[in-house]
Amino acid sequence: MSASSRQRREVMYSGRVQGVGFRYTTQGIAARFDVTGYVMNLPDGRVHLVAEGTAAELRAFLREVNDALGQYISNAAENALPASGAFSGFEIRV
Repeated sequence: MSASSRQRREVMYSGRVQGVGFRYTTQGIAARFDVTGYVMNLPDGRVHLVAEGTAAELRAFLREVNDALGQYISNAAENALPASGAFSGFEIRV
């Protein structure tokens, strides 16, 4: 896949998103998609997700995250950016 076909999505999730297995569930979902990046808890109680992949993979991945964890999410602020190519897999950061 060419680097130019890859995109980046950064999503800030708020709600009851810490202490509910959000990061581990997200990492498990990511394993089923061709995406790279990370998910991490923030000190203010939000969760920050960064994912890179094709537009279609990102849409499907983020839809699956919302389907699995939507009951905990009160807001998801998403930004679309160019892919950096900096990630080799999808990890949980602390």
